[in-house]
Amino acid sequence: MVVFLLVLVVVLALLGGVHWYVWRRLVRDVTAPGGLPRRLGTAIVVVLPLLSLAALVSARAGVPFRLQQVIAWPGQMWLAVLLYLVLALVVGEAVRPLLRARLARRAPAATAAPAPAPVVPEAAPVPAAAAAEPRAETAVGTPAPEGPGAPAAAAAPETPADVSRRLFVSRVVGGTAAAVALGTVGYGTYGVLRGPRVKRVTVPLAKLPRAAHGYRIAVVSDVHLGPILGRAHTQRIVDAVNSAQPDLIAVVGDLVDGTVENLGSAAEPLARLRARHGSFFVTGNHEYFSGADAWVDHVRELGLRPLRNERLEIAAGFDLAGVDDVAGESEGRGPDFVRALGDRDRARAAVLLAHQPIVVHDAVRHGVDLQLSGHTHGGQLWPGNLLAELANPTVAGLERYGDTQLYVSRGAGAWGPPVRVGAPSDITVVQLASKQV
Repeated sequence: MVVFLLVLVVVLALLGGVHWYVWRRLVRDVTAPGGLPRRLGTAIVVVLPLLSLAALVSARAGVPFRLQQVIAWPGQMWLAVLLYLVLALVVGEAVRPLLRARLARRAPAATAAPAPAPVVPEAAPVPAAAAAEPRAETAVGTPAPEGPGAPAAAAAPETPADVSRRLFVSRVVGGTAAAVALGTVGYGTYGVLRGPRVKRVTVPLAKLPRAAHGYRIAVVSDVHLGPILGRAHTQRIVDAVNSAQPDLIAVVGDLVDGTVENLGSAAEPLARLRARHGSFFVTGNHEYFSGADAWVDHVRELGLRPLRNERLEIAAGFDLAGVDDVAGESEGRGPDFVRALGDRDRARAAVLLAHQPIVVHDAVRHGVDLQLSGHTHGGQLWPGNLLAELANPTVAGLERYGDTQLYVSRGAGAWGPPVRVGAPSDITVVQLASKQV
């Protein structure tokens, strides 16, 4: 409990610091003190992280699902915008001094020899203590002009020439960072909401019989139905899978982020999946946050066959096995490779469905020829792929571990914000190839 509280304090402090930095660069540095723009900007920077926190905890707190949907869009989207705002602003820190220096070199020569100042009454000497005090700000938040000829603080209406170089640079860098962040997130959101693209990968298996050459398995992972992605997204996935005309469909976990009560109807289009040898399902870690047993029963009602540490023989000539996700160990239902693969004929090719790539070493020990997984999302939001690489043997694509090949799909949906940057969503049609042809 103490460790959890320490981690929570560190995370909250980090988020607070990040939001202060964003406020400083996008609100304080570009607006006048006390003005309406500054008040509005400050309110936004306070409210959005609160909505993000609410979106993350609302489901577990038992908030009504309709309210979860209302909170989710602004709360989750802000997390993606915040990431790219911070990245763009950090890059902008290197640009600021360069831009200010360039503007200084281009300043009119006349600034070195200003026009004669109007005659004003001689001012009394300024005490040394007063001279050390900070200069007053004008109405736009820039230092007031100094010298005997300086106008009063209530200057004429602001013109472009009145804007200091510092204020100009802050607005240019801040505006550019905001535009880059919003454009990046907007394009990443479009990529998710239009639906996953179908990609094709050929995987040769030494023990696959000639009769199974060209066998097609559609791999669907990480749909993450929830407050944002719902029934329409499921239908897009079903349409894409059916258009590929696979021989078998494998849904390899993280189908949902919510209960059957709230999301059962969103999953109903899965009943229209079509494949010659059927559709199969294994649990992912998010099923165990959402009532895994209830979801297993529900997908069975929709026509998918759950594989819970079990195996069956596919008529084409290979074994298909599936194991529960490692998150199920907390409920006594983790992966059991002995039960799923222990007594099989190793002369036959074996394809394993397992949500997380990290179990590939168990697959190697049990003679699996091909493991199909998801979980990583390919990183989902760049540079998230760098973090995903630290926790997973393979982040996306096909790699070999001993005699076992591992294919990891980037997933057909998105967790949290419905945004993908540098890791487009996909449904993969894995075409098995026999070396006996």
